[in-house]
Amino acid sequence: MKVYKVLGLMSGTSLDGLDLAYCHLWKNDAHWNFSLEHTLEVGYTEKMRDYLKNAIYLSEEEHAQLHKDYGTWLGDQASRFIEAQQLEVDFISSHGHTSHHRPEDGITFQLGDGQFLANASGKQVVCDFRTKDVSLKGQGAPLVPIGDRLLFHEYDFCLNLGGISNISFEKDGKRIAYDIGLANMPLNYITEKMGLAYDEGGKLAKSGTLDKVLLKKLDQLGYYQLPYPKSTGYEFFTEQVVPLISASKASDIDLLHTFIHHNCEQIANEVYKYATKAHHKLFVAGGGTFNLFFMDTLKEKLGKAIEVVIPNTKLIAFKEALVFALMGVLRLEEKTNVLSSVTGAIQDSSSGSIFYPE
Repeated sequence: MKVYKVLGLMSGTSLDGLDLAYCHLWKNDAHWNFSLEHTLEVGYTEKMRDYLKNAIYLSEEEHAQLHKDYGTWLGDQASRFIEAQQLEVDFISSHGHTSHHRPEDGITFQLGDGQFLANASGKQVVCDFRTKDVSLKGQGAPLVPIGDRLLFHEYDFCLNLGGISNISFEKDGKRIAYDIGLANMPLNYITEKMGLAYDEGGKLAKSGTLDKVLLKKLDQLGYYQLPYPKSTGYEFFTEQVVPLISASKASDIDLLHTFIHHNCEQIANEVYKYATKAHHKLFVAGGGTFNLFFMDTLKEKLGKAIEVVIPNTKLIAFKEALVFALMGVLRLEEKTNVLSSVTGAIQDSSSGSIFYPE
Protein backbone atom coordinates (compact mmCIF):
# COMPACT_ATOMS: atom_id res chain seq x y z
CA MET A 1 0.00 0.00 0.00
CA LYS A 2 1.65 3.21 -1.17
CA VAL A 3 1.41 6.19 1.17
CA TYR A 4 1.90 9.53 -0.58
CA LYS A 5 3.54 12.23 1.52
CA VAL A 6 2.41 15.51 0.03
CA LEU A 7 2.60 19.17 0.98
CA GLY A 8 -0.59 20.92 -0.16
CA LEU A 9 -0.58 24.71 -0.60
CA MET A 10 -3.70 26.84 -0.78
CA SER A 11 -4.42 30.56 -0.96
CA GLY A 12 -8.09 31.48 -1.20
CA THR A 13 -10.14 34.47 -2.27
CA SER A 14 -10.54 35.59 1.35
CA LEU A 15 -6.80 36.48 1.33
CA ASP A 16 -6.27 35.28 4.91
CA GLY A 17 -2.88 33.86 4.04
CA LEU A 18 -1.16 30.74 2.76
CA ASP A 19 -2.30 27.36 4.10
CA LEU A 20 0.31 24.58 4.20
CA ALA A 21 -0.92 21.05 4.91
CA TYR A 22 1.46 18.10 5.09
CA CYS A 23 -0.73 15.11 4.34
CA HIS A 24 -0.42 11.36 4.10
CA LEU A 25 -2.77 9.88 1.48
CA TRP A 26 -3.34 6.22 0.73
CA LYS A 27 -5.91 3.97 -0.88
CA ASN A 28 -7.45 1.09 1.04
CA ASP A 29 -10.32 -1.12 -0.23
CA ALA A 30 -11.00 1.25 -3.15
CA HIS A 31 -11.38 4.20 -0.76
CA TRP A 32 -8.92 7.05 -0.30
CA ASN A 33 -7.84 7.78 3.25
CA PHE A 34 -5.89 10.68 4.70
CA SER A 35 -4.17 12.03 7.76
CA LEU A 36 -3.33 15.68 8.31
CA GLU A 37 0.12 15.38 9.84
CA HIS A 38 1.31 18.98 10.16
CA THR A 39 -0.28 22.30 9.22
CA LEU A 40 0.65 25.96 9.17
CA GLU A 41 -1.00 29.20 8.13
CA VAL A 42 1.34 31.97 7.01
CA GLY A 43 -0.46 35.31 7.19
CA TYR A 44 0.03 37.83 4.41
CA THR A 45 1.59 41.19 5.13
CA GLU A 46 -0.64 44.13 4.29
CA LYS A 47 1.60 44.85 1.29
CA MET A 48 1.31 41.33 -0.10
CA ARG A 49 -2.45 41.19 0.53
CA ASP A 50 -2.90 44.40 -1.44
CA TYR A 51 -0.57 43.15 -4.17
CA LEU A 52 -2.56 39.92 -4.61
CA LYS A 53 -5.95 41.60 -4.25
CA ASN A 54 -5.11 44.15 -6.94
CA ALA A 55 -3.31 41.71 -9.26
CA ILE A 56 -6.32 41.82 -11.57
CA TYR A 57 -5.47 45.46 -12.37
CA LEU A 58 -1.74 44.95 -13.08
CA SER A 59 -0.23 45.35 -16.52
CA GLU A 60 0.74 42.14 -18.33
CA GLU A 61 4.41 42.68 -17.49
CA GLU A 62 3.75 43.44 -13.80
CA HIS A 63 1.43 40.44 -13.55
CA ALA A 64 4.08 38.14 -15.06
CA GLN A 65 6.62 39.42 -12.51
CA LEU A 66 4.21 38.83 -9.61
CA HIS A 67 3.60 35.29 -10.91
CA LYS A 68 7.34 34.55 -10.65
CA ASP A 69 7.88 36.39 -7.36
CA TYR A 70 4.91 34.71 -5.70
CA GLY A 71 6.08 31.31 -6.97
CA THR A 72 9.48 31.91 -5.34
CA TRP A 73 7.78 33.08 -2.12
CA LEU A 74 5.62 29.92 -2.05
CA GLY A 75 8.73 27.81 -2.52
CA ASP A 76 10.52 29.63 0.29
CA GLN A 77 7.58 29.14 2.68
CA ALA A 78 7.34 25.45 1.77
CA SER A 79 11.09 24.97 2.25
CA ARG A 80 11.04 26.61 5.71
CA PHE A 81 8.07 24.49 6.78
CA ILE A 82 9.67 21.26 5.55
CA GLU A 83 12.92 22.10 7.32
CA ALA A 84 11.29 23.22 10.57
CA GLN A 85 9.18 20.06 10.83
CA GLN A 86 11.85 17.75 9.33
CA LEU A 87 9.33 16.42 6.81
CA GLU A 88 9.78 13.74 4.20
CA VAL A 89 7.93 15.16 1.17
CA ASP A 90 7.30 13.33 -2.12
CA PHE A 91 6.12 16.49 -3.89
CA ILE A 92 4.32 19.82 -3.42
CA SER A 93 0.81 20.34 -4.77
CA SER A 94 -0.08 24.03 -5.08
CA HIS A 95 -3.33 25.75 -5.92
CA GLY A 96 -1.65 29.15 -6.14
CA HIS A 97 -3.71 32.32 -5.83
CA THR A 98 -6.41 33.14 -8.37
CA SER A 99 -5.91 36.57 -9.95
CA HIS A 100 -8.26 36.23 -12.95
CA HIS A 101 -11.26 33.96 -13.36
CA ARG A 102 -13.45 34.57 -16.40
CA PRO A 103 -14.18 31.09 -17.73
CA GLU A 104 -16.80 32.45 -20.14
CA ASP A 105 -13.88 34.17 -21.90
CA GLY A 106 -11.64 31.11 -21.59
CA ILE A 107 -9.53 32.85 -18.95
CA THR A 108 -8.37 31.68 -15.54
CA PHE A 109 -5.03 32.38 -13.89
CA GLN A 110 -3.47 31.14 -10.67
CA LEU A 111 -0.44 33.09 -9.49
CA GLY A 112 2.60 31.15 -8.29
CA ASP A 113 4.86 30.01 -11.14
CA GLY A 114 5.44 26.27 -10.76
CA GLN A 115 9.04 26.33 -11.99
CA PHE A 116 10.02 29.12 -9.60
CA LEU A 117 8.23 27.28 -6.77
CA ALA A 118 10.09 24.05 -7.58
CA ASN A 119 13.44 25.84 -7.79
CA ALA A 120 12.93 27.64 -4.47
CA SER A 121 11.74 24.55 -2.61
CA GLY A 122 13.93 21.95 -4.27
CA LYS A 123 10.86 19.71 -4.68
CA GLN A 124 8.75 18.41 -7.55
CA VAL A 125 5.63 20.55 -7.95
CA VAL A 126 2.14 19.95 -9.34
CA CYS A 127 0.12 23.12 -9.90
CA ASP A 128 -2.19 25.02 -12.32
CA PHE A 129 -5.22 22.77 -11.84
CA ARG A 130 -7.81 25.01 -13.54
CA THR A 131 -6.45 25.89 -16.98
CA LYS A 132 -7.01 22.54 -18.68
CA ASP A 133 -10.65 22.37 -17.63
CA VAL A 134 -11.29 25.90 -18.95
CA SER A 135 -9.67 24.87 -22.24
CA LEU A 136 -12.22 22.01 -22.30
CA LYS A 137 -15.00 24.63 -22.04
CA GLY A 138 -15.45 24.10 -18.29
CA GLN A 139 -15.72 26.63 -15.48
CA GLY A 140 -12.39 25.54 -14.00
CA ALA A 141 -14.21 25.55 -10.67
CA PRO A 142 -15.07 24.39 -8.14
CA LEU A 143 -12.28 21.82 -7.81
CA VAL A 144 -12.72 20.64 -4.22
CA PRO A 145 -15.66 18.30 -5.06
CA ILE A 146 -13.31 15.52 -6.20
CA GLY A 147 -12.04 15.53 -2.60
CA ASP A 148 -15.61 15.60 -1.27
CA ARG A 149 -16.42 12.50 -3.32
CA LEU A 150 -13.27 10.55 -2.48
CA LEU A 151 -12.53 11.66 1.11
CA PHE A 152 -15.92 12.74 2.56
CA HIS A 153 -18.38 10.44 0.80
CA GLU A 154 -20.36 9.71 3.99
CA TYR A 155 -21.97 13.19 3.92
CA ASP A 156 -24.97 14.13 1.75
CA PHE A 157 -23.73 17.68 1.14
CA CYS A 158 -20.30 19.27 1.50
CA LEU A 159 -20.27 23.04 1.97
CA ASN A 160 -17.15 25.20 1.86
CA LEU A 161 -17.19 28.73 3.22
CA GLY A 162 -14.16 30.63 1.98
CA GLY A 163 -14.34 34.00 0.27
CA ILE A 164 -17.27 32.50 -1.59
CA SER A 165 -19.56 29.58 -0.72
CA ASN A 166 -19.66 26.40 -2.74
CA ILE A 167 -21.50 23.14 -2.35
CA SER A 168 -21.18 19.61 -3.69
CA PHE A 169 -23.35 16.48 -3.59
CA GLU A 170 -24.19 13.32 -5.54
CA LYS A 171 -27.14 13.41 -7.94
CA ASP A 172 -28.08 10.50 -10.21
CA GLY A 173 -24.62 8.96 -9.81
CA LYS A 174 -22.78 12.17 -10.68
CA ARG A 175 -21.02 14.69 -8.46
CA ILE A 176 -22.69 18.07 -8.77
CA ALA A 177 -21.04 21.18 -7.41
CA TYR A 178 -21.08 24.91 -7.95
CA ASP A 179 -20.47 28.23 -6.27
CA ILE A 180 -23.60 29.27 -4.40
CA GLY A 181 -22.38 32.83 -4.00
CA LEU A 182 -20.93 34.88 -1.19
CA ALA A 183 -19.41 33.91 2.14
CA ASN A 184 -16.44 35.72 3.75
CA MET A 185 -15.64 38.10 0.90
CA PRO A 186 -18.18 40.82 1.83
CA LEU A 187 -17.59 40.27 5.56
CA ASN A 188 -13.83 40.81 5.16
CA TYR A 189 -14.43 43.83 2.92
CA ILE A 190 -16.58 45.45 5.60
CA THR A 191 -14.30 44.63 8.56
CA GLU A 192 -11.32 45.95 6.59
CA LYS A 193 -13.13 49.30 6.32
CA MET A 194 -13.57 49.13 10.11
CA GLY A 195 -9.82 48.60 10.57
CA LEU A 196 -10.27 44.98 11.67
CA ALA A 197 -8.80 41.80 10.17
CA TYR A 198 -12.12 39.99 10.72
CA ASP A 199 -15.19 39.81 12.96
CA GLU A 200 -14.09 37.33 15.63
CA GLY A 201 -16.76 34.68 16.10
CA GLY A 202 -19.25 36.94 14.32
CA LYS A 203 -19.82 38.93 17.52
CA LEU A 204 -20.21 42.25 15.71
CA ALA A 205 -22.55 40.78 13.10
CA LYS A 206 -24.69 39.22 15.81
CA SER A 207 -25.19 42.62 17.45
CA GLY A 208 -26.44 44.20 14.21
CA THR A 209 -29.91 44.47 12.73
CA LEU A 210 -31.23 43.42 9.33
CA ASP A 211 -31.29 45.93 6.47
CA LYS A 212 -34.29 44.57 4.54
CA VAL A 213 -33.77 46.91 1.58
CA LEU A 214 -30.19 45.71 1.04
CA LEU A 215 -31.20 42.08 1.66
CA LYS A 216 -33.82 42.28 -1.09
CA LYS A 217 -31.30 43.76 -3.56
CA LEU A 218 -28.75 41.07 -2.74
CA ASP A 219 -31.31 38.29 -3.12
CA GLN A 220 -32.24 39.65 -6.57
CA LEU A 221 -28.70 39.46 -7.99
CA GLY A 222 -28.82 37.67 -11.34
CA TYR A 223 -26.10 35.16 -10.45
CA TYR A 224 -28.45 33.28 -8.11
CA GLN A 225 -30.87 32.59 -10.97
CA LEU A 226 -28.22 30.94 -13.17
CA PRO A 227 -28.33 27.14 -13.47
CA TYR A 228 -25.27 25.09 -12.54
CA PRO A 229 -22.52 24.56 -13.57
CA LYS A 230 -21.53 28.02 -12.45
CA SER A 231 -18.69 29.68 -10.57
CA THR A 232 -17.96 33.16 -9.40
CA GLY A 233 -15.15 35.20 -7.90
CA TYR A 234 -13.75 38.60 -7.07
CA GLU A 235 -15.00 40.22 -10.31
CA PHE A 236 -18.63 39.45 -9.42
CA PHE A 237 -18.11 40.89 -5.95
CA THR A 238 -16.44 44.13 -7.09
CA GLU A 239 -18.79 44.75 -10.01
CA GLN A 240 -22.16 43.80 -8.51
CA VAL A 241 -21.91 43.65 -4.72
CA VAL A 242 -19.55 46.48 -3.76
CA PRO A 243 -21.84 49.10 -5.41
CA LEU A 244 -24.73 47.84 -3.25
CA ILE A 245 -22.57 48.14 -0.12
CA SER A 246 -21.50 51.66 -1.15
CA ALA A 247 -25.10 52.72 -1.79
CA SER A 248 -26.39 51.35 1.52
CA LYS A 249 -26.99 53.73 4.43
CA ALA A 250 -26.69 50.87 6.95
CA SER A 251 -23.95 50.87 9.58
CA ASP A 252 -21.01 48.51 9.12
CA ILE A 253 -22.33 46.26 11.90
CA ASP A 254 -25.76 46.09 10.26
CA LEU A 255 -24.07 45.31 6.93
CA LEU A 256 -22.27 42.35 8.54
CA HIS A 257 -25.54 41.12 10.06
CA THR A 258 -27.39 41.45 6.76
CA PHE A 259 -24.74 39.66 4.70
CA ILE A 260 -24.73 36.67 7.04
CA HIS A 261 -28.51 36.39 6.72
CA HIS A 262 -28.22 36.73 2.95
CA ASN A 263 -25.47 34.10 2.71
CA CYS A 264 -27.39 31.62 4.84
CA GLU A 265 -30.68 32.10 2.99
CA GLN A 266 -28.97 31.43 -0.34
CA ILE A 267 -27.24 28.32 1.05
CA ALA A 268 -30.51 26.99 2.53
CA ASN A 269 -32.32 27.62 -0.77
CA GLU A 270 -29.79 25.49 -2.64
CA VAL A 271 -29.70 22.66 -0.08
CA TYR A 272 -33.48 22.30 -0.09
CA LYS A 273 -33.59 22.25 -3.89
CA TYR A 274 -31.73 18.92 -3.76
CA ALA A 275 -32.81 17.43 -0.42
CA THR A 276 -34.37 14.03 -1.16
CA LYS A 277 -35.02 12.49 2.27
CA ALA A 278 -36.17 13.32 5.78
CA HIS A 279 -32.69 13.75 7.22
CA HIS A 280 -29.45 14.88 5.60
CA LYS A 281 -25.92 15.50 6.82
CA LEU A 282 -24.20 18.71 5.69
CA PHE A 283 -20.42 18.83 6.23
CA VAL A 284 -19.08 22.39 6.61
CA ALA A 285 -15.47 23.57 6.32
CA GLY A 286 -13.59 26.75 5.41
CA GLY A 287 -12.89 29.94 7.32
CA GLY A 288 -16.56 30.92 7.59
CA THR A 289 -17.12 27.93 9.88
CA PHE A 290 -15.26 29.78 12.66
CA ASN A 291 -17.91 32.53 12.55
CA LEU A 292 -20.31 31.30 15.25
CA PHE A 293 -23.08 33.70 14.25
CA PHE A 294 -22.77 32.47 10.65
CA MET A 295 -23.11 28.85 11.87
CA ASP A 296 -26.03 29.59 14.22
CA THR A 297 -27.88 31.47 11.48
CA LEU A 298 -27.20 28.67 8.98
CA LYS A 299 -28.58 26.03 11.37
CA GLU A 300 -31.65 28.19 11.94
CA LYS A 301 -32.31 28.62 8.20
CA LEU A 302 -31.75 24.91 7.47
CA GLY A 303 -33.95 23.61 10.29
CA LYS A 304 -33.86 20.17 11.91
CA ALA A 305 -34.02 18.16 8.66
CA ILE A 306 -30.43 19.13 7.82
CA GLU A 307 -27.79 18.18 10.38
CA VAL A 308 -24.83 20.56 10.20
CA VAL A 309 -21.59 18.64 10.85
CA ILE A 310 -18.62 20.79 11.85
CA PRO A 311 -15.29 18.90 11.93
CA ASN A 312 -12.22 19.60 14.05
CA THR A 313 -10.49 22.96 13.78
CA LYS A 314 -7.55 21.65 11.75
CA LEU A 315 -9.78 20.09 9.09
CA ILE A 316 -11.99 23.19 8.90
CA ALA A 317 -8.99 25.36 8.17
CA PHE A 318 -6.96 23.04 5.94
CA LYS A 319 -9.50 20.98 4.02
CA GLU A 320 -8.83 22.78 0.73
CA ALA A 321 -5.05 22.36 1.03
CA LEU A 322 -5.69 18.66 1.76
CA VAL A 323 -7.84 18.31 -1.36
CA PHE A 324 -5.19 19.95 -3.55
CA ALA A 325 -2.68 17.46 -2.15
CA LEU A 326 -5.05 14.67 -3.28
CA MET A 327 -5.48 16.32 -6.69
CA GLY A 328 -1.71 16.26 -7.11
CA VAL A 329 -1.63 12.54 -6.31
CA LEU A 330 -4.40 11.86 -8.84
CA ARG A 331 -2.55 13.91 -11.47
CA LEU A 332 0.64 11.90 -10.99
CA GLU A 333 -1.41 8.68 -11.20
CA GLU A 334 -3.03 10.10 -14.37
CA LYS A 335 -6.47 9.64 -12.78
CA THR A 336 -9.41 12.02 -13.07
CA ASN A 337 -9.10 14.95 -10.68
CA VAL A 338 -11.50 17.44 -12.29
CA LEU A 339 -15.10 16.34 -12.87
CA SER A 340 -16.98 17.55 -15.94
CA SER A 341 -20.28 17.00 -14.08
CA VAL A 342 -19.08 19.77 -11.75
CA THR A 343 -17.43 22.21 -14.16
CA GLY A 344 -19.50 21.69 -17.32
CA ALA A 345 -16.42 20.75 -19.37
CA ILE A 346 -16.80 18.46 -22.38
CA GLN A 347 -14.97 15.69 -20.48
CA ASP A 348 -13.36 14.76 -17.16
CA SER A 349 -9.66 15.51 -16.97
CA SER A 350 -6.46 14.80 -15.11
CA SER A 351 -5.38 18.40 -14.68
CA GLY A 352 -2.23 20.05 -13.41
CA SER A 353 1.22 20.97 -14.68
CA ILE A 354 4.29 19.19 -13.33
CA PHE A 355 7.61 20.92 -12.62
CA TYR A 356 10.97 19.67 -11.41
CA PRO A 357 13.59 21.77 -9.61
CA GLU A 358 16.50 23.01 -11.70
